[in-house]
Amino acid sequence: MTHRTISRRALITSSAASVGLAALGASTTAWSQAKGAARKIILGQSVPLTGVASEIGIAFAGGAKLYMDSFNGRKNNPGYTFELRQVDDGYSPAKASENAKKLLADGADLLFGFVGTASSDAVAAIAQKEGAIFFAPFAASDTLRDAAHASVFHVRPSMFDEAFKMVRHCATLGQSRIAVVAEDDAMGRAGLDAVQKALADQKLPPLVGSAFVPVNSDKVDAAVAAIAKLQPQAIIQASLFNSTAAFIRKLRKTGYGGAFLNFSVVGIDPLFTALGKEIGGVVVSQVVPSPKSSATPIVKEYLAAIDTSDQTPSYESLEGFIAAKTLAEAVRRAGKGADRATMQRTMASMTDFDIGGFRINLRPGLRDSIRAIDLVTITPDGKVVR
Repeated sequence: MTHRTISRRALITSSAASVGLAALGASTTAWSQAKGAARKIILGQSVPLTGVASEIGIAFAGGAKLYMDSFNGRKNNPGYTFELRQVDDGYSPAKASENAKKLLADGADLLFGFVGTASSDAVAAIAQKEGAIFFAPFAASDTLRDAAHASVFHVRPSMFDEAFKMVRHCATLGQSRIAVVAEDDAMGRAGLDAVQKALADQKLPPLVGSAFVPVNSDKVDAAVAAIAKLQPQAIIQASLFNSTAAFIRKLRKTGYGGAFLNFSVVGIDPLFTALGKEIGGVVVSQVVPSPKSSATPIVKEYLAAIDTSDQTPSYESLEGFIAAKTLAEAVRRAGKGADRATMQRTMASMTDFDIGGFRINLRPGLRDSIRAIDLVTITPDGKVVR
């Protein structure tokens, strides 16, 4: 698993240049420009280009930019182009909120692809207040799928969907003693809640226990000691790659030989970088196809675009690419002269969309039977096995 991502400097530089382009006016009017004029649809995205989750943010943002650059470069465009304004929030919910307000004030037509549970929760409230659409958050809490958040549209499955798949996997293997290790933030608590609900939904025994760790930190000794005493057969982790790797490494040193399962938000590529050969046997939930599955049309398109860039295929980058393409399809379906209300209705109608061998449901409940979630195991040399 070679790890080469789009350079931070290149992405930040190109994003800053994008922000510097002329705005189309207030976000409340930008959807409806004069007929006959070439439209530029402005997307506002805030991601961690620096800080504890930068590897994930850069890859996700890079994949989205890859698709939009490809779309805008077509000779026969449909009469509009996309301007993707990407800014850094350092994985800070406060900064993400500040960025969201500024992006909308500066003319963004919608908010797109924010990364992080707390950030997404905060930005959803801003979008609701401003009457804006919030599209394709990465790792949002399941509460944003409630009817009260009708302007939030999800490309990825819910955390409950992932938890359900992992819990069912454990049950199939006869692993009834399950513990959760979660980061002490909104994402970790959402993951813990999702696992508890998945166990109850499948009428399985409750957790034997849980422990919290600092966000993407190697300070996991207290959690290791607490979980080791419980002797679980399987541990589900709701954490980013650094804390995940540190916990796995230190718990194994105590002699633990049970299973480790992870939500997709862990970041499979940076997890391999952090763990190396010690990643062998770790299970990770994945919500998009393998970026190496070139037989899948959307992946084939993605890999062709990758060949023109300095990126390396990754799950996070592919998810950004898919999110951007799904948005472009929603705009196409809404029509060139669509206003925001039409756009929202169009997105709400996309409940079973084939984006190239991968099905999208923008308005799922907490249980999405359409979209498949893969549980993959990683070998010591970094190969992904289903």
